[in-house]
Amino acid sequence: MRSYILFLLVGLSALFSCKEEIERPPNIVVILCDDLGYGDLSSFGHPKIQTPNLDGLAAKGMKLTNFYSAAPVCSPSRVGLMTGRSPNRAGIYDFIIGGNNPRLNNRDIVHMQANEETIPARLKSVGYATCLSGKWHCNSHFNNPEKQPTPDQFGFDHWFATHNNAAPSHENPNNFVRNGEEVGEIEGFSCQIVVNEAMDWLGKQKKDQPFYLQVTFHEPHVPIASPPELVAKYLPYAQNENEAQYFANVENVDIAVGKLVEYLEKNGHDNTLIVFSSDNGPETLLRYSKAIHSYGTTEGLKGRKLWTTEGGFKVPGIIYWMGQPTFNGETDAVVSALDLMPTFCELAGADLPQRELDGQSLTNFLKTGRMTREKPLLWAFYNALNDQVVAMRDGDWKLMARLKYDTAYLPKITNVYVGNIDSVRNAELVDFELYNLAADENEWIDLSADRPEELAKMKATLATEYRALLADSHVWARSETQ
Repeated sequence: MRSYILFLLVGLSALFSCKEEIERPPNIVVILCDDLGYGDLSSFGHPKIQTPNLDGLAAKGMKLTNFYSAAPVCSPSRVGLMTGRSPNRAGIYDFIIGGNNPRLNNRDIVHMQANEETIPARLKSVGYATCLSGKWHCNSHFNNPEKQPTPDQFGFDHWFATHNNAAPSHENPNNFVRNGEEVGEIEGFSCQIVVNEAMDWLGKQKKDQPFYLQVTFHEPHVPIASPPELVAKYLPYAQNENEAQYFANVENVDIAVGKLVEYLEKNGHDNTLIVFSSDNGPETLLRYSKAIHSYGTTEGLKGRKLWTTEGGFKVPGIIYWMGQPTFNGETDAVVSALDLMPTFCELAGADLPQRELDGQSLTNFLKTGRMTREKPLLWAFYNALNDQVVAMRDGDWKLMARLKYDTAYLPKITNVYVGNIDSVRNAELVDFELYNLAADENEWIDLSADRPEELAKMKATLATEYRALLADSHVWARSETQ
């Protein structure tokens, strides 16, 4: 009888231990590149760049062929990812400049405001340790807590970051700040430095505490610098040394990701959800004087960074959940960076922000690789390089439109503030273009004249969604102290 009771107790103990392990919230790692194009990984079609570590993650996990960033440029994309909301709601309409010189359009005071709820803050509320390592670019007064919130005020226990780019380049950068303290010059290349910091932080964490780690590479954004041995490797396959530098820059990121994943595997982090992507599409070669290395590719998608066509915000997406069964393979489900906030909150058992979210949870998608969006994806990027500054994807269909105010098109604007809000709010959606992305992902065939019923349906949906977004978009006004 005693043996039976002992056996029963041991069995129950094992059962509860197993149940506890299964229900333990996952560690979460978000890895974000800067200006990486949809076609810049070998697993996404690049014929020359070698990315075996990222290809391996895609092979073991999920390769997302319809993954979208929150914007076609860096700052709004990052704010959208961290909040699960269109960046327009937060008032981040374009990349954030430094705040030293006042601008007439109030662009110098733009920042992610303290009332925005973020992924690290939500996860920290349920016991997660949190860390940011890499690029920040979410406020104009960087590392100035008296003027604007710093990363720790958005939930990061530890932060090691730059305002925008690594300077003077990816090699031996001197502009990192660690928890408010300037670090000075660091020997090495930015992506390796960022990963080393992340691993150092991980090594100091409690083994039984879940963590959220946000790794935000500067690569392959300019000013590019890559290890000489990698550049030499690509010289025979590149048009010139500048292109070889770009190819090497992407592979250097892959090496850094491989190092991080190996660390996680070797240190028993076998319940870790890893998400990899880019903040927007690739830069245009020679768009400005420093863009001499910008040889990124969209794998045939129209447009690039700063466009509202697919090449502007359709980016590579990879999800791998170490140690957990998920859908394995390629999926064409339409997924957005906006979905990460509600997904992580559900997995961690955290309450959702009490604000309007534009993303939806991916928990079922992780199991099946399939999902139906609850509402369309909408982008309003008023400084787009193409004419149509508003775009919406709903199912297989995409509708794009220009904005017209009075008798002229709305000029391209970098910020919405008290001086232009009336023209923005009263502008009319015009000059529609309609595409079926399931049949024409490169947006070659405008179907607005051939599919009048679909056009009318999409126009009605866009009018409703865009009007609601406008009503909730932040308007910047300068106070007496600014």
